[in-house]
Amino acid sequence: MPEVEAHITGTVWKIEVAVGDQIDEGDTVVILESMKMEMPVAADAPGEVKEILVEEGQSVSEGDPLVVLA
Repeated sequence: MPEVEAHITGTVWKIEVAVGDQIDEGDTVVILESMKMEMPVAADAPGEVKEILVEEGQSVSEGDPLVVLA
């Protein structure tokens, strides 16, 4: 299953999707905060959100999986 990964190191500021949501390529799934800036993380492919692997306030590193799509 494809995963949406963090493209920067930061903190999960807001989760924009829920399990079961249908999303399109380019839709924002998570907003990360890094160096006082909000950085949206977009889906690379369309699909259904199967699992959310992070929580708001959680620290993530570049490359960490955030959301699993089906």
